[in-house]
Amino acid sequence: MTLRVGGLTPLSATDWPGMLAAVVFCQGCPWRCGYCHNPGLIPARGDHEIPWEDVLAFLHRRQGLLDGVVFSGGEPTAQAGLADAMSEVRALGFQIGLHTGGMYAQRLAEVLPLVDWVGMDVKAPFADYARVTRVAGSGERALTGLEHVVASGVDHEIRTTVHPALLADTDVVDLAHDLADRGVKHYVIQAFRDQGCQDDALRLSATRERPLRAVGEQVVGLFGDFLVRD
Repeated sequence: MTLRVGGLTPLSATDWPGMLAAVVFCQGCPWRCGYCHNPGLIPARGDHEIPWEDVLAFLHRRQGLLDGVVFSGGEPTAQAGLADAMSEVRALGFQIGLHTGGMYAQRLAEVLPLVDWVGMDVKAPFADYARVTRVAGSGERALTGLEHVVASGVDHEIRTTVHPALLADTDVVDLAHDLADRGVKHYVIQAFRDQGCQDDALRLSATRERPLRAVGEQVVGLFGDFLVRD
């Protein structure tokens, strides 16, 4: 199956830390996070999709100029064509990065052998996931995905977006302890940004009473690599 692509960033130095990468934004996501910064990618079909053949033609022209290609979204693992698309890109000599929420664990396990780095969003304590995703049962699916990532040994960054109306500071600390216990080595907490957010209530309730870095100080010793992006 051909990958449905909702957007393409020709060059990014931030979507895969330390790498110069193009970013392929895959169309479609089953979750409805209120703070989503790419809401146009949520529907299974987009208004301005880019043919996969055009993406490959662009990457042919960038051989030797980019380190890698990140498959982002939306949710890349929602699409059955992901593994074939990754294989085609790897055949061009690029390293492969993946942004995922982990909700399609079987397909995630299928593509992990093709991937050099994973950035996985863990959105909340797993028992309270629906508070963020607005989808029942999402926490169980994310936990299974996380277990696949950790067990794979693939280089990864697990990150949590912190909105004060959705995650209390105690939630963040408890989640960090849980992730460390599950074998996560690289964890990032990042402040909510209102870019793309279509939820007025979340935009208006984003002011923190306590700096996010103060929360980070409580969990910094749990991980080999920990960062606060605020």
